[in-house]
Amino acid sequence: RKEFVNLYMNYVFNESIRKPFEEFMQGFLRGCPAKRWKMFLPAELQIVLQGHTTFDWHLLEENVMYIRYKKLDKTIRNFWTVFHKLPEEKKKMFLAFLSGSDRIPGYGLEHFRFSIADPQAENPDELYPSASTCNRILFLPR
Repeated sequence: RKEFVNLYMNYVFNESIRKPFEEFMQGFLRGCPAKRWKMFLPAELQIVLQGHTTFDWHLLEENVMYIRYKKLDKTIRNFWTVFHKLPEEKKKMFLAFLSGSDRIPGYGLEHFRFSIADPQAENPDELYPSASTCNRILFLPR
């Protein structure tokens, strides 16, 4: 029985997918030469391809640049007070709203920068916060 189970498992997980996997691997290596990827450990490669999944939110706050705001403005202080009280999942949703991804690129959070800008609306109560994901700018009405 043990031999049957081992042979069956080998067939299901190895032999039955060998040809499709080899075709996939050939196509993948055509676009992403393996020589360049071999320098990474598997965990490092995963971070390069997918980005970081753990965050230091206070470091994110330190890296923000302000446009027509100052760090001590009441709107900014209120924003960060509310932000730090959010559950982890909501913070990731904010990151996706801001940058288009709920992950930090592989180069790390210490190099991830975004801006908070005042859209200078006549009546800021009529505006919702919005974002320019390409430029990573959060337009936050006063």
